[in-house]
Amino acid sequence: MTDAGMHIGVARVYEPRSESDGRRVLVDRLWPRGLARADAELDEWCRDVAPSTELRKWYSHRADRFEQFRDRYLAELDDADHAEAVSTLQAVCAGSRVTLLTATRELAGSHARILADSIRARVRSGR
Repeated sequence: MTDAGMHIGVARVYEPRSESDGRRVLVDRLWPRGLARADAELDEWCRDVAPSTELRKWYSHRADRFEQFRDRYLAELDDADHAEAVSTLQAVCAGSRVTLLTATRELAGSHARILADSIRARVRSGR
C-alpha cells in the first residue's frame, strides 16, 4: 500500500481550524485545559493512541528523554492496549488529509509528531 493522497499534519488543538487541516483528530489522553468542547473544532477524539499515563508523566517533555520516550511510545503503539485505536486512526488517515491535534506547546518533541510518522510508515509498509 502506498501513502499517495495521504497527508498527516500536526498542530496545537488551540489553533483555529485551517482550510488545509482536513479531518481534525485530538490524540491526547486528557482533555486540553481551558478549552471548551464547543470551541475545540475537532472531528474526533482518539485518546487511546496517546502515550500511557505512566510514560507521559515520566517523559514530562524533557528534551534529554526524547529518544527514550520515542522508543517506548513506539513500543506502546504496537501493544494490545493501543492496537485497535492505532488501526482505526490508520484507516482514517489512509488516502486522506488529517491533522493530529495536541495541547503540547512543543510540537517537535510531542507524541503527535511521533504518531504521525508511525502512521505514515505503517501505511507505506502495508501494516
